[in-house]
Amino acid sequence: MKRYTQLPINQDSNQKQIKEALRLMTRDAVFVARNYYTGDLGAIYTPEFTDFKLWAPTASQVEIMIYDGYYGSLKKTMLMQKSADDRIFEKRIEGDQHGLTYRYRLTFMDSTVKMTVDPYAKAVTVNGHRSVVVDLARTNPEGWGDRMPPFENSQQAIIYELHVRDFSVDENGGMTHKGKFLAFTEKGTKNKVGSPTGMEYLKKLGVTHVEFLPLFDYATVDETVEEPVEYNWGYDPHNFNAPEGSYSTNPYDPFLRIKELKQMIQALHDAGIRVIMDVVYNHVYEVEHQSFHKTVPGYFYRYDEAGKLSNGTGVGNDTASERYMMRKYILDSVKYWVEEYHIDGFRFDLMGIHDITTMNEVRKTLDEIDPSILLFGEGWDLATALDSDEKASHNNASFMPRIGQFNDGLREALKGNDFDAKARGFINGAWYMEQKLAKNFMAGVDFGNYQDPKQLIQYVEAHDNYTLYDRLVAADPNLDKDSLIKRHELATTIVLLSQGIPFIHAGQEFLRTKQGVRDSYNSPDEINQIDWMRQETYRHSVELTRNLIALRKSEPLFTLNTYDEIKECMTLLRADYQIVAIEYKRDNERLIVVFNAQNNRVNYPLEEGEYIVKLIDGTVHLDDGTVTPVIDTIAIEPYTSIVLKQYLN
Repeated sequence: MKRYTQLPINQDSNQKQIKEALRLMTRDAVFVARNYYTGDLGAIYTPEFTDFKLWAPTASQVEIMIYDGYYGSLKKTMLMQKSADDRIFEKRIEGDQHGLTYRYRLTFMDSTVKMTVDPYAKAVTVNGHRSVVVDLARTNPEGWGDRMPPFENSQQAIIYELHVRDFSVDENGGMTHKGKFLAFTEKGTKNKVGSPTGMEYLKKLGVTHVEFLPLFDYATVDETVEEPVEYNWGYDPHNFNAPEGSYSTNPYDPFLRIKELKQMIQALHDAGIRVIMDVVYNHVYEVEHQSFHKTVPGYFYRYDEAGKLSNGTGVGNDTASERYMMRKYILDSVKYWVEEYHIDGFRFDLMGIHDITTMNEVRKTLDEIDPSILLFGEGWDLATALDSDEKASHNNASFMPRIGQFNDGLREALKGNDFDAKARGFINGAWYMEQKLAKNFMAGVDFGNYQDPKQLIQYVEAHDNYTLYDRLVAADPNLDKDSLIKRHELATTIVLLSQGIPFIHAGQEFLRTKQGVRDSYNSPDEINQIDWMRQETYRHSVELTRNLIALRKSEPLFTLNTYDEIKECMTLLRADYQIVAIEYKRDNERLIVVFNAQNNRVNYPLEEGEYIVKLIDGTVHLDDGTVTPVIDTIAIEPYTSIVLKQYLN
């Protein structure tokens, strides 16, 4: 691509040529290197005045458009001054400006005029069309205090992924604030037969972290409609630093959505559950209508050699995290969410679009606040306009310490390729998955591209995958129900006992179905909602999941911290004929773990002796009170697991 260090224009150039020159200039290496700003941006509030600062180096003029209230007509415009170094436009407005509603109007050299919200807006009007100045202290709920104390050991984390609306909208869920942040503040909710739902259910399940699909303001759900016609998970970013209004009880109030999100987080923290936020900095919904492109056209996105937007995300654009101001935006944003909302972790959507340096800088930024904040993402190797050795992909995980990666190796070893509904894995008939399963279960100990096991997020299903239940049904539609349930439980058992950080998709523990829809991002409630009565049908699976979580927490050998520990403590005893057996040994303690994916009972040979039974035939024994007589074999039922324990002399 031709590089421009100055505008190749003259007085006779037409507007189209000028616009193209401006767009190319913003991607020029010299422009990128020189035109950056390190200070605060956005509407910086104090009770005495508010400073407005906008990075717009290619604009010739910027005005603040001030409105009469949140939804009134334009009241006045105020010209902003360009800073001495020509990098930002700024304006101070005296007095307490809490609630002032504004947009920016930018004029460019080609006479183009664009109106936009503030990219750094922290409060917005309905559907995010206007920015609002906010005194954030006034949005704090009663009792809002400090962050939770640091999480002792990330290896102890158990992540539960859910969506605000999906989790609370079911009529059988017993929640009053259906589809809202406040659903998570409701206590004592039950389904129609009296079983706990909502927060009560989460507390009882025992997970340590809840990962929410996007909480920020997104584009395609009309917040003015009480029952939205459009459904979306939120992977269509609009305002990255303001909460989504459809989850508020009054989306017209710019401050209520902030307060109610804080109330939700506060309720989870009070229950001892930490909050992970799914963030989508890798793309925007519509480039031409997004504030990045309106403020500095051409700068915030990657382009291929033909000058077209890079599309590794598959949604039409990739942000350019390697450019200073895009990187700064990401760092400023995560810091804001942590400091203002007490967020405990981030899941980066399509993290492989971003560059290694940016992700390491995110880790550094979080460490300065709380090193126990979790950071992980989808490190897929995506076809974006960035060199392979710069991508924050799983191939480069060793260059990103303490940043986790979703391990699709375990997922596919368990159930087969996720893009093929008929594919098979270890749990349902694939005879060649045993070695792959064992290595991934041991956190990829011999893979060589991870620094420690905590970098692997271990899972079998997630929001945009087929649910495991749907995959099992598709592969074997005539399979008897008992075998299907046991296969499903076997997979969940393997995930929850694996080295690394286990991850559960909401409802996985009661065999969630999305009626065969894989990526149900825009499917209606009927497909996506959590069916709170399903826990009754699959009560055994729910209890098994709960007890496996407790077992993992109680046995330190399931949460080893380093690969040296894994190599020292774990030995693969067998991985063939749909059997995987592993021995753990440390100090005076020994565990034997065996997974049987055969459709018949297996008599597994043991060293002669007595064994404490921790798991057998789908039943967990949390104490050490269940002891075998002296035995040299043990029967393992089809599609089940055993965990045996011994204390050594």
